[in-house]
Amino acid sequence: MNYNNAEFSAAYGLFSQIPPCERMEIVFAGRSNVGKSTLINKIFNRKNLARVSSVPGKTATINFYGLENVYFVDLPGYGYAKIAKSEKRRWSELIEGYLSADRDIRLIFQLIDMRHPPSADDIHMINYLIDSQLPFVIILTKADKLKKTARAERMEKFKAEIPCFEDINVIPFSAQTFEGVEEVREIIEYIATDQPDMPMEN
Repeated sequence: MNYNNAEFSAAYGLFSQIPPCERMEIVFAGRSNVGKSTLINKIFNRKNLARVSSVPGKTATINFYGLENVYFVDLPGYGYAKIAKSEKRRWSELIEGYLSADRDIRLIFQLIDMRHPPSADDIHMINYLIDSQLPFVIILTKADKLKKTARAERMEKFKAEIPCFEDINVIPFSAQTFEGVEEVREIIEYIATDQPDMPMEN
């Protein structure tokens, strides 16, 4: 795939606005400010394909990016406390409506900040993906922020903190060192060739 050809397609603030599925879709999910936009920009080798904000909760829409036969779908970040309850409800309905709809979702990249234990919202999301039998890979963002010992300790603790952790494909990612970018691209290209069964386990 020529990642430089990815283009912003559309943004939707309500589930009812999203048109029927017309291509396979690869999804990015995670809490507010976990680094979804940064990861997307690194994958596609662009600075501003996805807008990066230092303000949590800034992405309030589902954003679609098109490349060849795939839509890449950036879900709103969840778990940001400083927004109105009505806005939280809209985000929840938007995310859950999308994930439970009859769409060709091939894979979800579930992002978690490697420096911290997963939040209650992270665990809720992972359990939802498992229960819904939606295929997913965990991306551990900001991996460069931890030194070797602290990183090893976090990886060990994740085994107890994240359901089925040892059965999940986990990729540490760093926007600074580009760690994990090629692994993510390899998975994307495997899926884009329409392979039937993506191996998810480590």
